[in-house]
Amino acid sequence: MSTPNILATRIDNRLVHGQVGVTWTNTLGANLVVVANDEVATDPVQQSLMDMVLPDAVQIRFFTIEKTVAIIGKAAPHQKILLVVKTPQDALRLVEGGVPIKEVNVGNLHFSEGKKQLAPTLSVDQDDIDTFYKLHDLGIKLDVRGIPSDRSKDMMEYIK
Repeated sequence: MSTPNILATRIDNRLVHGQVGVTWTNTLGANLVVVANDEVATDPVQQSLMDMVLPDAVQIRFFTIEKTVAIIGKAAPHQKILLVVKTPQDALRLVEGGVPIKEVNVGNLHFSEGKKQLAPTLSVDQDDIDTFYKLHDLGIKLDVRGIPSDRSKDMMEYIK
């Protein structure tokens, strides 16, 4: 696998929305958003909604986790990639599959039944916590920020 030009990897249970589509892509200079999510990879309605929030100069691709692992190494050097996943488990599957991720931005993990809220847009259950520990043990930096200008916080400080 050649090394793809991944500018950032973000966990956001909303995947691509205005904050990701405009603020993150512009700040990073990304020209390609890769959404790695098994559900959305086969849902043209969700894909269309996500595509609408991106600037015209930014392309978007929707792949399953497995396909992302298989093809991201074929990305051209001029493709400046923002990689977006829905869950920490998806991020771990990418890392374990060999995708060269050094840092993960933890954006939005909204509250739902069985989760405890750690911050306004950060809620986790035990599986999430265990997954963050696995990512951390693999040497992945876990950066909690909603937008690029927010102060970076270490995810491990929230779950210790």
